Amino acid sequence: MLLTDVVETSWEVGATRARSAKVRALAGLLRRTRPDEAAVVVGFLVGAPRQGRVGVGWAQVRATVDAVAAAAPSLEVADVDAAIDALQAAVGTGSGAVRRGVLGDLFGRATGAEADFLRRLLLGELRQGALEGVMADAVAAAAGVPPMSVRRAAMLTGDLARAAEIALTEGEPGLGAVGLSVMRPVLPMLAATSATVGDALTANGPSSVEAKIDGARVQVHRAGDTVGIYTRNLNDVTDRFPAIVSAVRRLPLTDVILDGEVFGASLETEAADLFQETMSRFSRHGPAPDARLQVRFFDVLHLDGEDLIDRPLGERLGALGRVADEFCVEGIVTDDAGAAEAFASDVLSRGYEGVMVKALDSRYEAGRRGSAWRKVKPVRTFDLVVLAAEWGHGRRRGWLSNIHVGARDPVGAGFVMVGKTFKGLTDELLTWQTARLLELEEQRQGITVHVRPELVVEVALDGVQRSTRYPGGIALRFARVRRYRSDKSPSEADTLESLRALLPAGVAGDRPEAGS
Repeated sequence: MLLTDVVETSWEVGATRARSAKVRALAGLLRRTRPDEAAVVVGFLVGAPRQGRVGVGWAQVRATVDAVAAAAPSLEVADVDAAIDALQAAVGTGSGAVRRGVLGDLFGRATGAEADFLRRLLLGELRQGALEGVMADAVAAAAGVPPMSVRRAAMLTGDLARAAEIALTEGEPGLGAVGLSVMRPVLPMLAATSATVGDALTANGPSSVEAKIDGARVQVHRAGDTVGIYTRNLNDVTDRFPAIVSAVRRLPLTDVILDGEVFGASLETEAADLFQETMSRFSRHGPAPDARLQVRFFDVLHLDGEDLIDRPLGERLGALGRVADEFCVEGIVTDDAGAAEAFASDVLSRGYEGVMVKALDSRYEAGRRGSAWRKVKPVRTFDLVVLAAEWGHGRRRGWLSNIHVGARDPVGAGFVMVGKTFKGLTDELLTWQTARLLELEEQRQGITVHVRPELVVEVALDGVQRSTRYPGGIALRFARVRRYRSDKSPSEADTLESLRALLPAGVAGDRPEAGS
């Protein structure tokens, strides 16, 4: 298959918001794809080549910008796949020259549109709306199989491209033959969101209501004495957690696949660290130097030769409790909203992020954000002041999009920047926001327009974290715009101290000096 066919489909998918249109375009391409190229094409379209991280940086790609574009398409998908193999194989002395040669040959044969696609693919910046959920539906349509069969195979292999290859060559029988394999990680099941515990319980019926730890999702495998620990992106991080490896080896079982959360805390108090601190420890290479990293499990997918993903959650929790009770996440089983609310209030008061409400009759739908699992976290809103905004790009080109927000500083009588956000802004609001901020413009620095602090915006956030990036010593977490408050003046905005109060007790510390 010619690369231009993939590029044209990528453009078509990116040009529409309609999911059905995306699926039709992708399925049409896949029907024309040779079976031996299916995995490569799918990988290209979801922005994830089959080789994984290519390891090419902008400095290497920049030299291709001035390459003369080919007059007509000639590159095959297989040519690009082979070039990526060659780029990954180029290591050690002289590898830079080899990579430049590979890139020069590749871009020397590319048309202008193909070159743009290749740059974004190699740099991991390909965004055309062909997300894995859309692609799974497209694969199913092209192969004439149920979408659930494709998703299940992608979950169990941890590789949508491989599932696509099976679907297009072996059909539903091939997909059905895919099973769990211990030491081969699978995509995790994800959760939807509910506003309240009562709403989640009403939707799900009898449920497991569990404390939601603000940590890092992990999947733990054990086959005999061999233990593997994997991130939600399926990266192997086993060597960073020797204490967890030892603990899992002591469990009374032979082989298992467990789903859980790593967090920084003492076993005595279980007072979880801030997410940023857990991730800092989690991200360090080599054996973890901090014994405070612990694990709690909330599901079991396989136990001693038996796959459990199709069993109801209630049965899975029973099996989990029998083999790993001391490492189970805290929770209750109930269909009573009052009991669930009381449990949620209790865990929130002890520093947990919120609760998970999981239907007891639900299967484990790995790789999917199903409604059977619902996360409930308190929504906090603050009235902050817009200090600046950045010009958008892509769909938001021509609009001032990413706004810089500040809290009122009662000490200095000014405003202290605490974060940025571009989320929650509709096209209508972006149009109004751009016009209004330009009226308030004071100066420009690059793409940033600094404005007079006169606009108050209501921002929803999940919390705050310590930060040396901003002078107030904190940064907003998952901030999104709710509305502009024309009824409020900047003097009525929330203070820096009201935001700092969201830090866990004993974490707030001293406020950094301005400009630190």
